Amino acid sequence: MGRENFGSKLGAVLAAAGSAVGLGNVWRFPIETGQNGGAAFIIIYVLCIIILGLPIMISEFLIGRYTHANTAGAFRIVSNGSPWKWVGRMGVFTGWFILCYYVVVGAWTLHYTYLSVTNAFYGVPAQQYENIFGDFVSSSWMPTLWLFLFIGVIHFVITRGVQSGIEKSAKLMMPTLFVITIFLAVCSIMLPGASKGVEFLLKPDWSKVDSTTILEAMGQAFYSLSLAMGCLCTYASYFEKNTPLAKSAVNVALIDTLIAIMAGFIIFPSIFNIGMDPNEAGVGASLTFVSLPNVFQQALGDGSVLAVVFSAMFYFLLFVAALTSAISLHEVATAYVTEEFNMSRKKGATLVTATILVLGTLCSLSFGPLSGVTLFDRNIFEIFDDFSGRILLPLGGMLISIFAGWVLDRRLYHNEISNQGNLKTPYFRMLVFSLRYIAPLAIGLVFLDQLGAFSFLK
Repeated sequence: MGRENFGSKLGAVLAAAGSAVGLGNVWRFPIETGQNGGAAFIIIYVLCIIILGLPIMISEFLIGRYTHANTAGAFRIVSNGSPWKWVGRMGVFTGWFILCYYVVVGAWTLHYTYLSVTNAFYGVPAQQYENIFGDFVSSSWMPTLWLFLFIGVIHFVITRGVQSGIEKSAKLMMPTLFVITIFLAVCSIMLPGASKGVEFLLKPDWSKVDSTTILEAMGQAFYSLSLAMGCLCTYASYFEKNTPLAKSAVNVALIDTLIAIMAGFIIFPSIFNIGMDPNEAGVGASLTFVSLPNVFQQALGDGSVLAVVFSAMFYFLLFVAALTSAISLHEVATAYVTEEFNMSRKKGATLVTATILVLGTLCSLSFGPLSGVTLFDRNIFEIFDDFSGRILLPLGGMLISIFAGWVLDRRLYHNEISNQGNLKTPYFRMLVFSLRYIAPLAIGLVFLDQLGAFSFLK
């Protein structure tokens, strides 16, 4: 049986965009923007996408499409079996590793969608939202129940194959995600006092820009595009030979950035509507699952139909964003197992799902029954998060850029991005220059920053 490809260019772009668009777009980007100069941060971020993100994304696309193999097999082929093949294996491990804790947060979004739909936040005092979240994540069974449901949806999509599962779901979920984001942003902008939130988000404040801002922008650009996780390389292995790689990469980056900016338009006008200081709203889980439920109730009317609908749609948006990324991460591991060990897709996917169920459950329970299991004062979830974000991702990105810029055959690279000379590539030399010099240096700085080398600057 032949290897599947995506059935259309649109499906390929939507699937790749779904891989990139994830919780980081709503979870991290708006706060990074708000704390680092608003529009000034967005400008720096876009420059980082162009200079750092696109070259590596195009390289991953190129290697995947050229080999039509899973990420580990792809790097083995283009490296001729040299030690550089371990870059591909590292990408598979990274994606697999990230998925183990990513599904936990995906399960949280499902639970909060349910709470919103059932109007469970009606009449809840502001100080109680933290207790609601804390009681939920520390429960021994409720988070696990939602976790199994979330993983079950992923497994269902993956076992249906590339076209019937991944591509079909992307064609359904990405437009849905886009429409919901626009709707929520428009509703939020129409709130009283929303103009202050819009101004806070988009008015450049260059006084807040320093060396750490640039590092934060580079890190956000790197993580937001799903670089070095094996996702882009794996999905590109399902591209048709005539798929324009550079154009596809630009389209993915545009969709990803647009969703992230619109998430800011959802959050900040709502925060300013109730007079809350954005810097006190929290970050990550504190913002998403503690502050925002309270913000939506106060801004839209406690228990009102609008509050219920807005809150439910917001957490459903988070669920869809988490799901599209989780599917791509699962496919990285599934493609590796099925091709490297000659398994059927169903068996390979089941094996991957089983490992995610076990390790994901351990990560989920690390906030409750297993909270005492720590290493360097970090619970199991935090260990998975820190190791992947601080070490695996920046290290993998640096190795990919060095390999693509210095090791990969230059003629092969040019032939692939030009589709055998059928497309003009006036950016080729700049692309190679970035891969050789700019990207490794930039990622190296991010890597050192993640390890705390520049903490004295903050």
